[in-house]
Amino acid sequence: MHVIHLSAECYPVAKVGGLADVVGSLPKYLIEEGVKASVVMPKYRNEWTENHEFKTVFEGDAPMDTGKIFYSIQREKDDSLGFPLYVVDIPGLLDRPGIYTDPHSGSGYWDEFERFLGFQIAALDWIKDMKKKPDIVHCHDHHSGLAPFMMTQCFRYDELKRIPTVFTVHNGQYHGAYDRWNDRLIPDFNRGNAGMLDWNGKLNCMAAGLKCAWQISTVSKSYMDELCEHSNGLEPLFRNERAKSRGIVNGIDTDVWNPKTDTYLDRHYDVRTRKAGKASNKKKLCKRFGLDPQYPTISYIGRLAYEKGADLLPNLFRNYLSSQHSVNFVVLGTGDPALHEQFKKMSNQYVGYFDAALDYNEKLAHLIYAGSDFMIMPSRVEPCGLNQMYCMRYGTIPIVRNIGGLKDTVKDLDEEGGYGIKFQHFDFYEAAEAVWRAISIYGQPKIMSGIQKKVMELDFSWNASASEYIKMYNQITIN
Repeated sequence: MHVIHLSAECYPVAKVGGLADVVGSLPKYLIEEGVKASVVMPKYRNEWTENHEFKTVFEGDAPMDTGKIFYSIQREKDDSLGFPLYVVDIPGLLDRPGIYTDPHSGSGYWDEFERFLGFQIAALDWIKDMKKKPDIVHCHDHHSGLAPFMMTQCFRYDELKRIPTVFTVHNGQYHGAYDRWNDRLIPDFNRGNAGMLDWNGKLNCMAAGLKCAWQISTVSKSYMDELCEHSNGLEPLFRNERAKSRGIVNGIDTDVWNPKTDTYLDRHYDVRTRKAGKASNKKKLCKRFGLDPQYPTISYIGRLAYEKGADLLPNLFRNYLSSQHSVNFVVLGTGDPALHEQFKKMSNQYVGYFDAALDYNEKLAHLIYAGSDFMIMPSRVEPCGLNQMYCMRYGTIPIVRNIGGLKDTVKDLDEEGGYGIKFQHFDFYEAAEAVWRAISIYGQPKIMSGIQKKVMELDFSWNASASEYIKMYNQITIN
């Protein structure tokens, strides 16, 4: 079986969120299971692409409105990611430093629709030219949502109609919605089927993917349920397409996320040596932030954004920092400028108990996973979530809201076989109670050590998830 993934992101080539982590890991594990898998993505002008060599495997041009785009498909020479990586180079359209936004201005690119449409057209042109076509074209999020439509509706791609497509929703809040007149940029198709592109009077790329793909998947079972109730206006469509939908929880790359071999850590450890290993990393972490390692340390890693529930954190942390309870809080992330200001003030106000690194720092993130006692994720929306799996791999206990992938991957301590702390509603008092439970557990060393052992022994690797994807692929190719 041969699967080609189309995606705007792929770690470590270009990353904004969890989409990149999935696309950068899943193909490698599919290959381990005997599936031929590769990734096609835009060639951005960034440090990674400039430091790797590529070989052109296909060139062509395609109509777009009254003009043409000229493109090339290039393969990374060394296959350094563990799978073949192909990039679409379209001079003047994709070769920019940002993925979705201009890093110099912070604004989104004005021609976003043309950029990702061009990427998909070039990829499909190349697939059309292949002597042996792939068995599956797997599209990820709205940036590749037009591919299933073009494969079934555009005259240019008539010979691709019978290739099954999978459309995976990583974040249902972002649809890729544009003015309807943009459909003139798409290669010719039967205008009687233009409704396949439409949702509420807009050209909606996610809606097109949902309507036209053979199979829909998302990154956890609970998130698939939630999309039918909360998906920024697409709820009726998700409900209507439910029969061809399923949720498959993401995995993590256990080669990268392994406290025994992690190149970002000075002190390595495993389940057996967790006590000394975590203590050493906690000491280093607390020294980095000026904290006392004898106190429980609760951390947050992620975007400081509404969806992540980061706006709950300042008052939640102040509630304990202003009390008699001795506890450390650490924040790593960027986002809302108002939250940046609040955390800066708190760093000065609660010296020795709170600090924040308001940037993206991969090395520091690994140290926080290893050195923290607890990791909090109060998300409003969490399709799957990877941080809870990362932190458990490092013996750090998750404190999470019972939603989406957090619901599917964390079992509360009050449940049979539980190992985490969950709260139900996005509510200050429920979150405060969850933090209090964590502090109480920290005061019971034997119980704390037992939970750490349990979370480190859980298997969140991609192997199980890859097997579920293969089952899905087999079902739609047989049918």
